[in-house]
Amino acid sequence: MSDKVILAYSGGLDTSVAIKWLKEKYDLEVVTLTVDIGNERDFSSIRSKALNVGASKAIIKDVRKIFVEKFAFPTLQANAVYEGQYPLATALSRPLIAQLLVELALEEGASTVAHGCTGKGNDQVRLEVGIASINPELKVIAPAREWAMTREETIEYAKRYNIPIPITTASPYSIDENLWGRSIECGVIEDPWLEPPNDAYSWTRSPANTPDEVAYIEIGFERGIPVSLNQHEMKSISLVQRLNEIAGSHGIGRIDLVENRLVGIKSRELYEAPAAVVLLEAHEALEALTLSKEQLRFKQKIALEYADLVYNGLWFSTHHQDLTAYVQSTQQFVHGVVRMKLFKGKCSVVGRTSPFSLYNRSLATYDKGDEFDQSAASGFIYIWGLPTKIQAQLQPPDDDKQK
Repeated sequence: MSDKVILAYSGGLDTSVAIKWLKEKYDLEVVTLTVDIGNERDFSSIRSKALNVGASKAIIKDVRKIFVEKFAFPTLQANAVYEGQYPLATALSRPLIAQLLVELALEEGASTVAHGCTGKGNDQVRLEVGIASINPELKVIAPAREWAMTREETIEYAKRYNIPIPITTASPYSIDENLWGRSIECGVIEDPWLEPPNDAYSWTRSPANTPDEVAYIEIGFERGIPVSLNQHEMKSISLVQRLNEIAGSHGIGRIDLVENRLVGIKSRELYEAPAAVVLLEAHEALEALTLSKEQLRFKQKIALEYADLVYNGLWFSTHHQDLTAYVQSTQQFVHGVVRMKLFKGKCSVVGRTSPFSLYNRSLATYDKGDEFDQSAASGFIYIWGLPTKIQAQLQPPDDDKQK
């Protein structure tokens, strides 16, 4: 009896071809694992497709709640955005998929797992490093990396074996999506000079076709986690889904990025992340109200490190545990409500309030009720500037260098 392999199965081109290829090349019984992270609506057809192509079992797991609450929201608390734009949607799903692959391999008695990533992408690293971090004894097969077929050749292979595929050579986008965002690559997108075609987008309207009226929304947070929308408490999945709909209808969340991949090349990627973009903006505004200057400054450094860590597939590292501990500590008093304005592809913070606000109007105001003791300023200026004054007296600046 042949050994089993657990294949992370999306129903797309590469993983559909991989079912046939793994049986043909390695004589393995293929069990597919498809995860519901807000990426599909018709999982029954995904299951049927896997079985029809040759899988012995096709398992579907709904992990939307786990994905949002244990992966997306902690990253929101960290304000982690890769290279200033990418909210890490695809990157966040990979450690969860790796974890589920390992768990299913144990349940099924499989010694091997497989994925559909190519040898040029980041996901192969994220999945395989994640798998090795949890169970280093498992073997990993990456069919798309091993067979080294071009996209056109892969499509031809699928046609040869009557494997149904969701793309054509005329529209060869590679798409990955979950509740936190949608990634689009390949095809004409690979030319960074060309404007992204409208048919690449699905979640967002073109800003030119959005409402001419401004929309306002209010997002409530507890400990840095969004818990309400427009004064109505909402569960995590529903809140993200509704925000995707609202913000997307106003053209918010489109990202066109030439990014630095982990594997050492630059790639042009399109992203749609309406809810993530709005929530990140709102969360940062609430932190500006509730965290001290020193916390904010240091947390900005942590955000960069956290984003790199997630992007680079190190979710299960001790380094991530340490950063998470710091981030969670900073969120103790990040409670409040942020009011956002949505209009023609842009979201703006227009109001924020918190019971733990460090903003004191009596100290900030220039009107009646000003409690700031301005007479203390001269002494503060003297002490603050004393080191600079002494150095200027004893070590006069070079006039030539000042010019």
